[in-house]
Amino acid sequence: MGRGRVELKRIENKINRQVTFAKRRNGLLKKAYELSVLCEAEVALIIFSNRGKLYEFCSSNNMLKTLDRYQKCSYGTLEVNRSIITDNEQSSCREYLKLKAKYESLQRYQRHLLGEDLGPLNIDDLDHLEVQLDTSLKHIRSTRTQLMLDQLTDLQSKEKLWLEANKLLERKLEEIYTENNLQQPWGGEQSVTYSQQHAQSQGFFQPLDCNSTLQIGYDPITTSSQITAVTNAQNVNGMVPGWML
Repeated sequence: MGRGRVELKRIENKINRQVTFAKRRNGLLKKAYELSVLCEAEVALIIFSNRGKLYEFCSSNNMLKTLDRYQKCSYGTLEVNRSIITDNEQSSCREYLKLKAKYESLQRYQRHLLGEDLGPLNIDDLDHLEVQLDTSLKHIRSTRTQLMLDQLTDLQSKEKLWLEANKLLERKLEEIYTENNLQQPWGGEQSVTYSQQHAQSQGFFQPLDCNSTLQIGYDPITTSSQITAVTNAQNVNGMVPGWML
């Protein structure tokens, strides 16, 4: 049967603890030696017992040299990293100061454009500022004019589209009225015809066909008979309402 797995915890029995320490210490020293021989590795092993006794192994037979090499590899890397971090911090600080100065300069220039804090400026600075303002104003006016022209062109295009749509609708309405034999309620002569038909359908009077050359000395009997004949003729045609009879 194989050995069972040992639970990793402090051995309470003092004798067993010392025996285990001696066995495992020797095994660890043996493994370090084998590793250095088989793999040509530089191995350094330091062990202190619970009583403070030192046990060590060094494949190079010079523990101080190996420790110095270890220190350079470990703490030297930390020093390099610290120097890199310091350089990055200094570079970030310089970049921050540069951006801060640029920001303050832009703010000061903005106040100058608004007409503020002009006291420290000399004649040349004021002339340069005036030229900048004139150039900016021309650019703004040019942009506004171009925008207005673009809007005008857009509106003209929309107007053209609406006119074409209106003409198309008129043609469709003309086709509908033509197919249904209806009179169109628009147009000059057609509108007059429609008004006359509407007036006739409502029973408006038509002018009587009387003789306009009547004289003072007329014959009452003849004239009365002519008016009666005309009235009867128009009543037959349905142009005079019945209440006039």
